[in-house]
Amino acid sequence: MRIVIAGAHGKIARQLGRELVGRGDSVLGLVRNQDHADELGADGIEPAIVDLEAAESGELVGLITGADAAVFAAGAGPGSGAPRKDTVDRGGSVLLAEAAERAGVRRFVQISAMGTTRPNPPDVGEVFGAYLDAKRAAEADLRQRDLDWTILRPGRLTDDDATGRVRLEVSVERGEVTRADVASVVVALLDQPRTSHRALEVVGGDVPIDEAVRATLS
Repeated sequence: MRIVIAGAHGKIARQLGRELVGRGDSVLGLVRNQDHADELGADGIEPAIVDLEAAESGELVGLITGADAAVFAAGAGPGSGAPRKDTVDRGGSVLLAEAAERAGVRRFVQISAMGTTRPNPPDVGEVFGAYLDAKRAAEADLRQRDLDWTILRPGRLTDDDATGRVRLEVSVERGEVTRADVASVVVALLDQPRTSHRALEVVGGDVPIDEAVRATLS
């Protein structure tokens, strides 16, 4: 397959790209920093310099036409303020989804966050509240598009080694999950188009990833 990853230098996305390349897929990684592009190239990923906060969908259409799937893994990142949560975490996803529609790239996996299915708690900080608002709005936009979308909401992310086992359901109790395992879940979701039009939450667990994905279809 040929997969487009937005935010391809992020911690989850970098592992996702390497896993896809390692099994023989072609990966186009969208980043805005040339230094990051060079690092992706060393991973075997084809880099493309794109600023999701400034690009127009037509620019992306030309880049992603012919791809089999798109993954939105971009984020404003720690240290960014509330405005960039909107322009990147929401606006970037909307931009890529619109471009995917126009380019005929039907399969779309969006990495979101737990907490989007309920109102923000009253004591939430301004920036984290803006982050949840942005993810919630990005999900709402994706749901109304003519795409074969899947939304994945990880729990609290860690940099621990992959376990290969998760709990993946429509709703789970909050918990930790490794970024490496999240990347592997995305790969398994890409391989299972029947997970389209589902929003799933994932934390660490006891079920092998492929088995956990298959179980969501029952």
